Amino acid sequence: MLKSPQRPPRLDREMAETIAAQGLAFLAAEPHRLTRFLALTGLQAGELKARIGSGEVLAAVLSFLAGDESLLLTFAASNNIAPETIGAALALMDVSDAR
Repeated sequence: MLKSPQRPPRLDREMAETIAAQGLAFLAAEPHRLTRFLALTGLQAGELKARIGSGEVLAAVLSFLAGDESLLLTFAASNNIAPETIGAALALMDVSDAR
């Protein structure tokens, strides 16, 4: 009997923020990843620490991951999530921040 593909869980803002926080931890685990993230976003390390939970920083993390397919796939595999979940989480963060 064929299994029907499982539908990914419906994302809400809290889940999107959790995925982004996992993404930030993933970046911070490798200094070269974090350095690249800081350089491309223009954030300084102190600014990142001060704004770590802000929607803007969390959205920047998701955007950074989404912009590098290799990094995205590595992150998704290491966190056991579907790669397309990152884009969905980013879209949700963008929509929530626009309100």
